Amino acid sequence: MQQASTYQVADTVPASVKVWDRFVRFFHWTLVLCFATAFISGEVHLSTIHELVGYTLCVLLAARLYWGFRGSEYARFRAFIFPVSEAVVYLRSMLKGNPQHYYGHNPAGALMVFTMFGLLAVIFLSGLLTLGTIDFGGPLAFLANRVSDDASYAFRHIHEFFPNVALALVILHLLGVLVGSIQHKENLVRAMITGKKSPPSQSGSNNQNDQ
Repeated sequence: MQQASTYQVADTVPASVKVWDRFVRFFHWTLVLCFATAFISGEVHLSTIHELVGYTLCVLLAARLYWGFRGSEYARFRAFIFPVSEAVVYLRSMLKGNPQHYYGHNPAGALMVFTMFGLLAVIFLSGLLTLGTIDFGGPLAFLANRVSDDASYAFRHIHEFFPNVALALVILHLLGVLVGSIQHKENLVRAMITGKKSPPSQSGSNNQNDQ
């Protein structure tokens, strides 16, 4: 009887769980493309392309912030807000090679998401301020004669510096995706394409249903 019960439970385990909705996947890959385009166009001084992509990124981030409150279960911010202590525990377990499995963002991934969102906001705002106070364009052009030259060039310095910080975070994120894919025995890149993840019994680790 016990053996039959075990088989019955195994049969009810779904082949995959839908985690990332279409908008989250669209946001993720569009952000990758636009950030790369903005970074390269800034480096080679293609100002028109850089400006257009910058506006696109502003709209994209605003839409994601809205979706963080009105989107699907795993897309909402409340689904991946963790205490600092839980993030520390997760990072320690990750270094030991046995981190807890999460369907949505794990504590380390959540920390990366919020850090990146804040960093992008600083980059976008400093870009708009630079455009308005130095190039006399964009929605903040009215500030051109109200801001000192020192402040204007400080905005430009911030806008030039923080994309390099963002690039370093991207590299760290890719490393985390690689390590997470190996430790949980699941393809996290494919999950962001299909929107689906395997349940813990198939991914090889225990799940933490933080949602």
